[in-house]
Amino acid sequence: MPNINPIIPETITVHLGAPGAAAPNVTVPFIDYVKNVASSEIYPTWPESAIRANMYAQISFALNRIYTEYYRSRGYDFDITNSTAYDQYFINGRTIFDNIDRIADDIFNSYVVKGDSIEPYFTQYCNGTTVTCSGLSQWGTVPLAEDGLLPYQILQYYYGDDIRVVSNVPTGNVSESYPGSPLSIGSIGNDTKNVQLRLNRISRNYPAIPKIYPVDGIYTVETADAVKAFQRIFNLTPDGVVGPATWYQIIRIFNAVKRLNELNSEGLKISDISTAFPQTLQQGQQSLAVQTLQYLLAYIAVYVNEVPPIPITGYFGEQTKNAVIAFQQAYGLDIDGIVGPLTWDAIYDVYRGIIESQPPSSFNNTAVPFPGNFLVRGSSGEDVRLLQEYLNTLAAVQPEITPFSVTGYFGDATQQAVITAQEIFGIEPNGVVGPITWSAIATEASNIREGNLRSVGQYAGNYQ
Repeated sequence: MPNINPIIPETITVHLGAPGAAAPNVTVPFIDYVKNVASSEIYPTWPESAIRANMYAQISFALNRIYTEYYRSRGYDFDITNSTAYDQYFINGRTIFDNIDRIADDIFNSYVVKGDSIEPYFTQYCNGTTVTCSGLSQWGTVPLAEDGLLPYQILQYYYGDDIRVVSNVPTGNVSESYPGSPLSIGSIGNDTKNVQLRLNRISRNYPAIPKIYPVDGIYTVETADAVKAFQRIFNLTPDGVVGPATWYQIIRIFNAVKRLNELNSEGLKISDISTAFPQTLQQGQQSLAVQTLQYLLAYIAVYVNEVPPIPITGYFGEQTKNAVIAFQQAYGLDIDGIVGPLTWDAIYDVYRGIIESQPPSSFNNTAVPFPGNFLVRGSSGEDVRLLQEYLNTLAAVQPEITPFSVTGYFGDATQQAVITAQEIFGIEPNGVVGPITWSAIATEASNIREGNLRSVGQYAGNYQ
């Protein structure tokens, strides 16, 4: 799903033909694409205000295609075509006009938005002579410019007074949005939350899809039920798992019901793309996410000599930064001491690799480490069964926890026991078993089993 703040892509892939035509693709720097389209579609002799207004429209049109993954969500391997029946005119290898070259250097990292929406506006346009449309008229911009209108005023004339131009947008690598692995029960993070947000909006047009509540980025059985309903409607395998086909179908249908590729777009608001989980972790932050990071790094440090051991405090201090840098050095990542998506995925993958390589017998007399998958209501399997055994062990000395049957299925009784345990340990009582909750429950249950009983309220560490 799109990021909150669109960026200017370093490159754009153009299909040299209609979408379904057997034609080659070319990948060119985005700024060169802008210069090419402008040189192909408008006259360098036009007034500069008219040229700039047209180029703003051309840039925004292309960025809308990229940002909404218009073609990629349909299974194509390109961002835009050069067919004027669908997109913009692009002539591979053409000569660029000098003044257009100069103007593009100045404004290629700008685009048009409408109202309080955040996506590049679908600035539909046509030449205004042989073809007319509801958007901007290219030839119509010339007399407006000759009458003294500025580029922004020309854009307002065609697209409404509520448009604005966003300038000096950062340039970066824009990759396909699919997270790389399927989302299913137990998945947690912003990708899950964005699926929930989009399905809830889609359900207004397709009421057979049940609403998901709460929208919190935790993939529970309710999320799986909504995904299954969506899959049934759109002829996908109804397994409740968001793989590539379901992911891109959700994007395509969401774009359609929001009309993001139309002049009368409903618009994409900040509330449509929420980040329940931090995009990056860095020095100075204090949160449960930092605590989870520290747990993973501390465990990795036991097996990877290059990574120093660190305390689990929830505060991202110098020790944590040094451990992150050491990990980045050891695994060939950019060395900045900041945990962005790439570093986080690498840390998580290394942790899971360590856990999965160890035989169960190695944990006979100790707490089993976090299994690597978040456990939530609807989860099932041996990890859930072990969690239930730990919770029942706690219930023997904690009357607040009600004993229940060990089934291997994470139902209401397990969720309530987890919430109660979280309250006892001072962890956010959300019923989700991540590394910190697992560690608290498993460690205390193992101590009880070994006879190391403590007084009520007295625990081995601070789990807040």
